[in-house]
Amino acid sequence: MLDKKMEDAFNSQINAELYSEYFYLSMKAYFETLNLKGFVNWMNVQIQEEHAHAMGMFDYVNTRGGRVVLKAIDAPKTEWHSVLEVFEDILKHEQLVTSLINKLADVADEVKDRAALSFLNWYIKEQVEEEESVGGVLATLQLIGDDKNALFTLDKELATRVFNPPVIG
Repeated sequence: MLDKKMEDAFNSQINAELYSEYFYLSMKAYFETLNLKGFVNWMNVQIQEEHAHAMGMFDYVNTRGGRVVLKAIDAPKTEWHSVLEVFEDILKHEQLVTSLINKLADVADEVKDRAALSFLNWYIKEQVEEEESVGGVLATLQLIGDDKNALFTLDKELATRVFNPPVIG
């Protein structure tokens, strides 16, 4: 049986993961208005990943005999001044998610839930990859500056990103 404190912490993180999905959906809408199909694709992959992350935790809570309680999802930001600003926001957001996952692991450690710690190790590693991926695109955007041809080239590159369903846990 899942400890109540651990269950509550997982429920909060499930909400955070669903917010992430919603946040990236808002960014996708922004890129649609700019007709940047590669960036739209990149966001589609992010949306699918965040959904998978939320559902991994959702299933874990249920498997451990806990109860998932869904909460309201806050409205995400909808306006940006540039593609660069979007990716700056993404990096900040992923760093926040990393801190939330670490706090979730702290709760698992506090209540001595070794199974939860083991499960969360996948998420901890995933966050390192998320920050690296976003950081790479952000660094490229910073190098590009106002070069529209380079932005178009990056857009074409991002169009090749593919969602690979994760094996969580």
